[in-house]
Amino acid sequence: MSLRRVAVVLGLLEMFGPISMDLYMPALPELATELDTSDSLAQATMSACMLGLALGQLVVGPLSDRFGRRKPLLAGVALFAVLSLVCAVAPSIELLLAARFFQGLSGSAGIVVALAVARDLTEGVELVRLLAMLTTVGALAPIVAPVVGGQLAPLIGWRGIFAVLAGIGVALFLLALTALPESLEPADRHARGSGHEFGAVLRDRLFLCFLLAGACGGTAFFTYLASISFVLQDSYSMSPQLFSVCFAANAVMSVVGALINRSVVRRAGPVRMYSVGTVVTALAALGMLVSVLLGAGLVALLIALALLMLVTGGTQANGSALALADHGRRAGTAAALLGTSAFAIGPLVAPLVSLSGTSPLSMSITMAAAYGCAAALVWFAVLPRLRKRAVDSAEAVERAEVEVVPPGAL
Repeated sequence: MSLRRVAVVLGLLEMFGPISMDLYMPALPELATELDTSDSLAQATMSACMLGLALGQLVVGPLSDRFGRRKPLLAGVALFAVLSLVCAVAPSIELLLAARFFQGLSGSAGIVVALAVARDLTEGVELVRLLAMLTTVGALAPIVAPVVGGQLAPLIGWRGIFAVLAGIGVALFLLALTALPESLEPADRHARGSGHEFGAVLRDRLFLCFLLAGACGGTAFFTYLASISFVLQDSYSMSPQLFSVCFAANAVMSVVGALINRSVVRRAGPVRMYSVGTVVTALAALGMLVSVLLGAGLVALLIALALLMLVTGGTQANGSALALADHGRRAGTAAALLGTSAFAIGPLVAPLVSLSGTSPLSMSITMAAAYGCAAALVWFAVLPRLRKRAVDSAEAVERAEVEVVPPGAL
């Protein structure tokens, strides 16, 4: 199977995260009304799924390093389909929250295994390019899902949307079963427990820095996901249909960013693309906050968000490839930690931000702070360690060259 076809399959499997959120996002206000609950608890259904996505990766990642990629993936996708049906018939917000958590737990298999398979097959700049292709395919979900969700919500409601998710889960199970071969050879699998594998990865301080920066970026992005439907529909009186179009337009910007990154990363290098991208993202978030404080209106907010999505789409693949560079044989474990860092904190922060009501100001403050922290970590922790590692590698090569020179050859 060609890398392009693999990227399509892996991108579709990575749709679990965004499609679990984006398809029913236009129906969040309706969900809150029907279940007689608050906006904060309605948003918490997204948080529950995201927490499941985060914790599930910590289970599936090491399992995929031990037993291969296919078995954990197929089990997770099948459970995702079943739990989507449970969500569709949930009679209360409490049961829906529990079902959403376990839905995310099972759906995490697609996310972590997709990244691990990509690392199995490539490395370096080519890994960045493959991840950029994967991002491009996966970004079709946030483009299509909110548009479809906005049209479906008035027709079948939020319960019908979860039934649609169950059907998508079945289709992705069949795709993984028939189109994705095993990428981790038995000789490369680890027989030790997951605790040992996590310890081996976490002893890498550079990886830890990527982990923290990813957590900050994930917090900002999840705040956007959890808040944007309330901000645009309640604060700016958008209809669900118009909101879905605006949300999809931002997803298109992510695709454009990924395509730009793939085309220039060979010349600019992943380190430069990653470091510059984090700074531009932080500046765009700050610009969004300033526009809200000055009352610049909806157009200014949408422009800032579009720039954010553009740069984020072009930055993510570089960070993932750099973080996985030294962990090829533990790609599943390392991918799990990266995914968890991006998914774990945001679901806790977003409901807290919305306790007093979701507004453009609360969303922009949280996103600006989170992206600002990510940029600071990259410039003051990641880059110095990358430079030191490059110097150490160069010195090691020089020592090796000297050692192989025969005595008297000079």
